[in-house]
Amino acid sequence: MPDDSGAPGISGVVDWRLLEAAAVAAMRNAYAPYSKFPVGAAALTLDGRIISGCNVENASYGLTLCAECALVGSLHMTGGGLLRAFYCVDAQGSILMPCGRCRQLLYEFHAPGMEIMTTQGIKTMDQVLPDAFGPQDLEEPR
Repeated sequence: MPDDSGAPGISGVVDWRLLEAAAVAAMRNAYAPYSKFPVGAAALTLDGRIISGCNVENASYGLTLCAECALVGSLHMTGGGLLRAFYCVDAQGSILMPCGRCRQLLYEFHAPGMEIMTTQGIKTMDQVLPDAFGPQDLEEPR
């Protein structure tokens, strides 16, 4: 059902301060001994849950998990669903934009009209990852 913005499946107002606080709390649990760059992310699911994740580094660097990866894992560990709103912060609480890989991860589980807090204000998933490739682009198995 559309809300005031006309986006299907999203209703009500997002409490961005609550999402910011959840992202900051997640960031405080980050494991970042190598980069010294802790990151926390939080999202609101379509069914009203708040999930979060933090980055978890690894000595081999390439195996480091971004906060968005942990968040998507948390989404599935807590019942799955779709993401309605997203917020990501660094150690100072400043807004961070997900990298391209993480935008793709978020796209896989976004609700239509999903909003992301960006350094330029609130934008939709489609604005931060236009013309994205997703499950809808895969052929049905024969």
